[in-house]
Amino acid sequence: MQKGRKYNMSRKDTFYKNVWKIAVPVTLQSMLQSSFSVIDQIMIGQLGSVPVAGIGLAGKFSSLYSVLVAAVAAVAGIMIAQYIGKRDKWQVCRSFRMNLVVAMVTATLFAMVCIAFPLQIMRIYTTDHAVNVVAADYLQVIAFSYIPMAVGMLFSTLLRCREAASLPLYATMISAFVNTGLNYVLIFGRFGAPKMGAAGAAWATTISQWLFGLVTIVLFYWHNQKQKEKIRLFLKERSDAGEEAVQGLTADLGEKTVPERTGAFRQYIGMLCPILICEFLWSLGENVYAVIYGHIGTDACAAMTLTVPIQTLFIGALKGLAEAAGILIGKALGGREYDRAWKESNKLMCYGWVGALVLSAVLFLGSGLYVQIYQVEENVRDMARILLYVFAIVAPVKVQNMILGGGILRSGGKTQYVMWIDMIGTWCFGVPLGLCAAFWWNLPIPAVYFILSMEECVRLAISFVVFRRGRWMESL
Repeated sequence: MQKGRKYNMSRKDTFYKNVWKIAVPVTLQSMLQSSFSVIDQIMIGQLGSVPVAGIGLAGKFSSLYSVLVAAVAAVAGIMIAQYIGKRDKWQVCRSFRMNLVVAMVTATLFAMVCIAFPLQIMRIYTTDHAVNVVAADYLQVIAFSYIPMAVGMLFSTLLRCREAASLPLYATMISAFVNTGLNYVLIFGRFGAPKMGAAGAAWATTISQWLFGLVTIVLFYWHNQKQKEKIRLFLKERSDAGEEAVQGLTADLGEKTVPERTGAFRQYIGMLCPILICEFLWSLGENVYAVIYGHIGTDACAAMTLTVPIQTLFIGALKGLAEAAGILIGKALGGREYDRAWKESNKLMCYGWVGALVLSAVLFLGSGLYVQIYQVEENVRDMARILLYVFAIVAPVKVQNMILGGGILRSGGKTQYVMWIDMIGTWCFGVPLGLCAAFWWNLPIPAVYFILSMEECVRLAISFVVFRRGRWMESL
């Protein structure tokens, strides 16, 4: 009991302070990105249903890349947070370098495929030729944003783990304003620029991503120079780090032998591969859902696309809790403070439930107003409104999966747990139910979306069982 009282007295204020320092900037960053996405969607929505559907489908394929790079960043966050908890600066730098290389290779491969075969890729999603042409043009341009996106994401992860989450927020603010301004100029051909339509939106996104990556790098080095404990990211040998890096090691680690380094590499692969497989198969499942919506009809696809900015805004409003969970619980596990990790995990999940329920109520009240801002057919607006009602029902479960599966369970490095949970939910429940609802039962898109969303409930039930058993709590 004395240990519990000590935790409550000494850790409570620190916990709230750390959650605030990480969760609030990440939440503001996500909401800012989402709010500007809404503005982008409104601009594109003035062009009609075909451009809206085309950009939505192109975005689905692009999301395959996004989730893979996000997976690499997630593994980087796990490793960096735990090694910060161990006070091992050399391993922090090594973890960053390793994950940066993987992210860059992934970006290059995806960019090459999108540039070379855009039309062939988009034919998988829909048979509507007009939509295919718009989507292919958009995808071919957006591919040039993949490399700066990877770099910016990895540097943002490092800054958040060092409790400087506000700096990626500033970079996002700059790039988001530039993106919105360029959208207005390039989509509609303002100030003497050519009227490029959907392609203009793609160029605006690409330019703003390059700006985001560059600004994030500059802010990292600016922040690093201000710190007493500086880290030098691109040292290749432990001996180059000098006495300062050696003194940062914990006593139980000692010098790494060749077998230990081999074991560390295997541990990295053991974390990376499950999370890559997990995120890729989850995103592939989302693309199957997009195929389902596309084959239901262009109006149905357009209606679903109209809901994406609001869904992203909703999830983004609570994404900070998931980020905070991964970093704070990872640091606690790295320092072998298992009691602290357990208590803080429960607190973060409770915050997620409350926040999601409040936002769902707001969404129910505001859905009708939101769909009226689009210049699309009335039946598309009606479908979008009903889809938002369905999303408001399932959103609290989605948020809890994000915090528990995407943050807490991964923080101990047992990423294979989350891989199996997501695979079972998506491929054993979501995809089969979606296919049956759309092509066998011939249900309308709101019913299809609700039925396939039941996979979230399956994932949450399994995640709670894994969480309660506690085997995920390990120190690297």
